[in-house]
Amino acid sequence: MSFGRRNGLPDVEPMTPNLLVVTGRVTRAAVPGLCAELEALLYDPDGSVRAPDTGVDCDVGGVAQVDLALVEAIARLGLVARRAGGRKLRLRNVPPELRGLLDLVGLADVVDVECGTGTGTGTGTETGGGAGEGGG
Repeated sequence: MSFGRRNGLPDVEPMTPNLLVVTGRVTRAAVPGLCAELEALLYDPDGSVRAPDTGVDCDVGGVAQVDLALVEAIARLGLVARRAGGRKLRLRNVPPELRGLLDLVGLADVVDVECGTGTGTGTGTETGGGAGEGGG
């Protein structure tokens, strides 16, 4: 007796999402750098969009302070994702304070706020805003 082989795993996205990990305190001065890092994940060196069918995830579970500088960063990262083939930015490990602030400023509809602790094994970049970078 033999069994056929299953194709793929159930409930698993076929393409590994791009993952940007944001940690520490995000300042306004750090926002352009975060956008550049996300662009590096999404675009080939020749400027063409890399793997347009993959997701774009941003893990914000390690942020040190939830404030408007972080909200600005998320808004701009969402724009970068949309420019790369109409993708929607998905936030992972969102602190309750950030979820409330995104609702308050009307960005909850612009980005997907996922519940729980997503585990990303994709092309990851870990970034911290750094406490010494003015702004905020």
